[in-house]
Amino acid sequence: MKTIIIAGGGTGGHIYPALTIAKAIQSLNPELHVEFVGTPEGLESKIIPKAGFKITYISVGKLNYKGGFLKKIKTILQLPWAFVRSLALVIEKKPILVLGVGGYASGPFVLASSVLGIPTALWEPNAYPGMTNRILSRFVRKTFLVFEESRQKMKAKRIAVLGLPVREEIEKLNVASLEKKENGKNFRILIFGGSQGARAINQCVSAMINKFEFQDVEIVHQTGPVDFQGVEASYQGKSQIKALEYLYDIENYYLWADLVICRAGASTLAELAAARKPSILVPLPSAADDHQKKNALSLVEKNAARMIEQKDLTPESLFNLIVELRTQPGVLKKMSENVLHFYQPQAAKKIAEKLINLQFDNE
Repeated sequence: MKTIIIAGGGTGGHIYPALTIAKAIQSLNPELHVEFVGTPEGLESKIIPKAGFKITYISVGKLNYKGGFLKKIKTILQLPWAFVRSLALVIEKKPILVLGVGGYASGPFVLASSVLGIPTALWEPNAYPGMTNRILSRFVRKTFLVFEESRQKMKAKRIAVLGLPVREEIEKLNVASLEKKENGKNFRILIFGGSQGARAINQCVSAMINKFEFQDVEIVHQTGPVDFQGVEASYQGKSQIKALEYLYDIENYYLWADLVICRAGASTLAELAAARKPSILVPLPSAADDHQKKNALSLVEKNAARMIEQKDLTPESLFNLIVELRTQPGVLKKMSENVLHFYQPQAAKKIAEKLINLQFDNE
């Protein structure tokens, strides 16, 4: 059986697009076997098996992030063993192709595959590429990008900007958003900070809602598990404000919303583009290489979103920007139109086709 291995993970922003690519590969060619290589500490250890794919683990930590000097030293010491373990896995599994999607396991495994002559490729989701992919780009045969801005940071000779794979349910929103029927006159705001939530956003939004009066406004606020009970309690008596621990059917909330307030991870921005949603972005300041801010600026510079840096995020600044946007429907409409330029339909299928056909050319 011919096997393709996808290496990497760590966060949902790497894992869910990788899963979408894997499913597209198997849809195009059911005879191909796709499996993953990741770390036992990353979210992939929980998400990949539940999705029905096999995953093998190597031990390596995060190197390029703010803080944690001792953890960086530990990661450096782990790298030689991770590389040796990766070499053994490549020899054992004999993949016909390896795709690195960034994250902890991607570096040693893609490098080991390249050393052993296996065709390798990278997928980079951010406007500013992660350190692992910046280094690996000189060793792989092809690199797939989401943002055109990241091209200049990559050393690969063969690059294709094909967009970020989003789930089928989200892609369908591109049509559904155009057909959305208005129910009532309330202005609807969706707020979330990822599966674990974002404490800075949670605290600011909770304080804002309890400080300012909102009229004809409905808010759905996804908090994550840690802050859920406290935030939910603070909204008691406010029937138009709903706190949720997790958004299991986020596609329905995208369709419902008139404005989204969220972080600026690449996957989130791809979903906003597919759903045609104007947004207020609050980049995660601790993200490696400050890549979330760079992602957000890509949209802001094209009037496809607004941004409040976390250091400037206050109940007053957020409330004032919401009021400004709500009272300018023409601005919201223009943002909705502009964000569509960041949407590339069927990105997973396009990437999968190139991987299957090994079309590592100079296009």
